[in-house]
Amino acid sequence: MTTETIPVSDAVAAEALDTVAELLRGKQTAVLTGAGMSTDSGIPDYRGKGAPVRTPMNFQTFVGDERARKRYWAGSHFGWHRFRAAEPNLGHRSLARLEQHGAISGVITQNVDGLHTRAGSRHVVDLHGSMDLVVCLACGQAFGRDSVAARLEKDNPFLGVPDAVRVAPDGDAEVADVESFVIPACTVCGGMLKPNVVFFGELVPTVKFTEATALVAGAEALVIAGSSLVVNSGIRLLEQARRRKLPIVVINRGVTKGDGRALIKLEAGTSETLAGLAARLVG
Repeated sequence: MTTETIPVSDAVAAEALDTVAELLRGKQTAVLTGAGMSTDSGIPDYRGKGAPVRTPMNFQTFVGDERARKRYWAGSHFGWHRFRAAEPNLGHRSLARLEQHGAISGVITQNVDGLHTRAGSRHVVDLHGSMDLVVCLACGQAFGRDSVAARLEKDNPFLGVPDAVRVAPDGDAEVADVESFVIPACTVCGGMLKPNVVFFGELVPTVKFTEATALVAGAEALVIAGSSLVVNSGIRLLEQARRRKLPIVVINRGVTKGDGRALIKLEAGTSETLAGLAARLVG
């Protein structure tokens, strides 16, 4: 199969969108989204143009290094406030509209910002978790992120007046001085708390990946929007679709690992492209 890569500019946008809309029309379509989906909401991409080089927190370091855990919680607190302030963009709203009209069957997202749900999408598989929950690694108790944030600010007053920080797609941020930082503990058993997101070095929970594969299994086409497909879970879902010979459309600015396996690659932003598809498919 040869991928048709279409660089979308003003001159060719209408024709490119017409081609994709015709391909998807009448098909139950599953959508996989990545960090590029939320850049228009002010949440930066890991690997997009201009993205800083950084080493995200991994699970082994989080549980084994108290200072690293302090740094993560301090930075993650600022990141959480940025996530809460972010609003769904045109791309999120367009997917919700497509789902409401039956043009897509659901969204699988690698993002942890919750913006798809806030935009109105009902069938959302948060493959890598969601920042709005915190879980205890010892007893499994879950807490709302707002309640944990309130405890953090009470125990660490400096958090109430944060300076400018660099926020990452997983909610982490760079904070310099964390030596005196007080880490929250589980109020049920005293165990270690962790935001309900999949860290590097962790596996996607089986139940989540099962939900994602079920969505792809029931689909007649797959659209991948704003993901470079570097993370293994995304590639596995793409391969599931490819083995079934489903038409695959990739929408992303920049190279992705799925480019050679897609039927069509649109070199374009997700917001305007998904809005254009929604206008063609559901009016």
